[in-house]
Amino acid sequence: MLLEALETRIARHDEEVALVEMQYRQISKRLDGADERIAAADEVRKKILEDPGKHSAEEIEKAFAAYHKAVGDQSMAEQRFDELADKRAEAKERLAIYRSYRELAGEAARESRLRPADEEAATFRNASRQVFQIIEEERMRIARDMHDGPAQSMSNLVLQAEILERLVHKPDAILAELQEFKNSVRSALDETRQLIFDLRPMTLDDLGLVPTLRKYIKEYSDKHDLNVRFNVVGEERRLPGNIEGTLFRIIQEALTNVQKHARAASAEVTLNLAKDRILTIIRDDGQGFDVAKVEASLARNRNLGLISMRERCELERGMLELKSHPGKGTEIRVEFKLD
Repeated sequence: MLLEALETRIARHDEEVALVEMQYRQISKRLDGADERIAAADEVRKKILEDPGKHSAEEIEKAFAAYHKAVGDQSMAEQRFDELADKRAEAKERLAIYRSYRELAGEAARESRLRPADEEAATFRNASRQVFQIIEEERMRIARDMHDGPAQSMSNLVLQAEILERLVHKPDAILAELQEFKNSVRSALDETRQLIFDLRPMTLDDLGLVPTLRKYIKEYSDKHDLNVRFNVVGEERRLPGNIEGTLFRIIQEALTNVQKHARAASAEVTLNLAKDRILTIIRDDGQGFDVAKVEASLARNRNLGLISMRERCELERGMLELKSHPGKGTEIRVEFKLD
């Protein structure tokens, strides 16, 4: 399962590298002709400046606009070129890392065939834990980078657009275009923040599991028009970091399955915080399914959502129980004992 999961991620990163390479080539072609376009526009501009009296105001304005557009296009292309260069390097680095993980996992799997069953299970569990930890750390890095980079840049763009609205005294069409630009940037900012939260909620590290789940479940309910209740039993407190991350991912995956497959009208997430254990129950009133049939077909159909939840739980020595019947909804129980 571990090797197959790595193969899936490697294939995904291969596609990402190919896409970035194609975009990189396209922007390189744009830059190749940028100097010629600027030179041509500048030559027209200089001729007009030599004897502006021979030209109409419209011709002068058109020549200057063409020159500034060519310069602006080149500047934007250069910025995009630099961004793609960095993105290509990062994508290739991630691909190389996952390929090295695949080699390590393959070596561990080959060695485990020569070991007793208990030692083989322990070795596989440790290797799996390391891979999931690496993936989670990568999520954290991407989330922080996006939080400090694109999200902040787009906030500044919104402010710049507001300043332009105050300074530019042009026809209504230009102001309307600026308003549309500002709205688009705001929308992109919201999407970026949501992506950051999906990758790795910053509140999970800062505030803990319970506040993060409250925010996530509320936004999930609003987005999918689904009534989801969140209950906390026991005293709210911080949990071990690995347990918080694992529980959040399991609940996130479970609710994703509710939205995609359950056809439910409501769902409920209950977090029971006892002193010596953590019990989580996710219920929905959806269409349900035959558990035995689904479990039997996991290896063939590769339901990665169920596999991911179970593997994450087992890696932290937890227990996951799945209950469902056609027409009677689904219940997932996840339990972790605390040392």
